[in-house]
Amino acid sequence: MEIAWIGTGIMGAPMARRLIRAGHRLRVFNRTPEKARALVNDGAVLASDAASAANDARTIFIMVPDTADVEAVIGKIQPSLTRGQLVVDMSTVAPEFERRTAEQLAQLGVDYLDAPVSGGETGAIEGTLTIMVGGDEAAFNRARPLLELLGKRITHMGASGAGQTTKLANQIAVALTLEAAAEALLFASKGGLDPGRVLEAIGAGAASSWQLNNLGPKIIAKDYRPGFFVKLIRKDLRLVTEAANQHGIALPGLNLMTSMFNATAALGHDLDGTQALAEALLKLATVE
Repeated sequence: MEIAWIGTGIMGAPMARRLIRAGHRLRVFNRTPEKARALVNDGAVLASDAASAANDARTIFIMVPDTADVEAVIGKIQPSLTRGQLVVDMSTVAPEFERRTAEQLAQLGVDYLDAPVSGGETGAIEGTLTIMVGGDEAAFNRARPLLELLGKRITHMGASGAGQTTKLANQIAVALTLEAAAEALLFASKGGLDPGRVLEAIGAGAASSWQLNNLGPKIIAKDYRPGFFVKLIRKDLRLVTEAANQHGIALPGLNLMTSMFNATAALGHDLDGTQALAEALLKLATVE
């Protein structure tokens, strides 16, 4: 299949690579060309701009950081879109934007899905992502064979925007669970325990979580290399706050985690992995 892939960052590049290795022909584009050029070695064609990548592609994937970035991509590719094409936005952006965009492209006869993911860089590399999809069911069925190359749990959540709403709910749980893991390991360490042994002891019981078992060892080792940037979880929590305000609900845990990740960024960790939260917790919570 002729596929366009726009956005080849820490998540987009390994996802695109999986499609190439499955035999699909990809034209790739990234605002920073060097990040897309590596995929040429895997067999991709490097496009000069988003519009040329999308031209005549049967399916167009978008994986960029924020709502404004997706909006910019749509603005550039829309003049070249034709009836029957499918656009799949795998970024994490505002649900209302996705609903408007789906309506806009439907007038051209172009299907549009919002299909954000969870699972981090490791999931992108291994093809084990969780993918939450909003949009027309027929379009979802068209996209599913490709999505199955990228994730192990693919769920059609409902109409346009439903995928993004599900992803934002996911990010609430992710952020609060990471805070719980960081606090548990800090408490254990200050209590004179070996945090590695504590992780082994509690990681298979009721306290077990993806955050504890996958990011716990990195917290202990102070390994803050990014699998998912602090700056991106901050963006996601901003989107959650905006949506929560629209729904008229108060989420106290969300407010706490927004403050915690803002503190993490203020300490210089915006381009580190989310597990760098533990460093901010150490500085904020330790009483001399």
